[in-house]
Amino acid sequence: MMGLNARTQPRQKGLETAERVRKTALRLFAASGYAAVSMRDIATQVGVQPGALYNHFPTKQDILKDLMLTHMADLMAAWENAGFPDGMDPIERFVRFHIRYHLERADEVFIAYMELRSLDPENFEVIETERRRYEEILTGILTEGAANGRYQVDDAKVATRAIIAMLTGIPAWYRSGGGLSKDDIETLYLKMVHKTIAPETGEISPNGDRMT
Repeated sequence: MMGLNARTQPRQKGLETAERVRKTALRLFAASGYAAVSMRDIATQVGVQPGALYNHFPTKQDILKDLMLTHMADLMAAWENAGFPDGMDPIERFVRFHIRYHLERADEVFIAYMELRSLDPENFEVIETERRRYEEILTGILTEGAANGRYQVDDAKVATRAIIAMLTGIPAWYRSGGGLSKDDIETLYLKMVHKTIAPETGEISPNGDRMT
């Protein structure tokens, strides 16, 4: 038993250090930008020697990739477990989920979208694959809605990227305590999205029906 504990403790300590590296890198990348942060900067903030970082992440690029993959994995898991009222319009469900999730994670959102340019080509492809999985959720909603006449969409993929870009920009300017609450933001952006995809015969009501 003592031997087992002796092996477990260093492993647990290593996991804790790796998590501290992730959190520190996330904060530094969001504050100063990926290019301006060195492995030494991260090590100093974590409180370890620079060489100790390489036991967890061989390069700074590996840290960035890990942060982005974790963000996408957490996002997909949150979507799968999101609870919304039965019968809610699929677009409303997606818009409200996306806004709520991303407003709570401004640093993760900044890095996941603004630092794509900093990824090596092969890492970029890995992250893009995960991003496309999330985009396909909205594309499917729009495609099905257009087929049954609920929405008016000329190109579901283009509409998907436009809507996600609009919603994802909110954390860059929103500040709690301002003139708009989070509920206000959700309602305003939902109206804008509805107007974007409304059938020519009228706008979309909150329950997803057309308004003539």
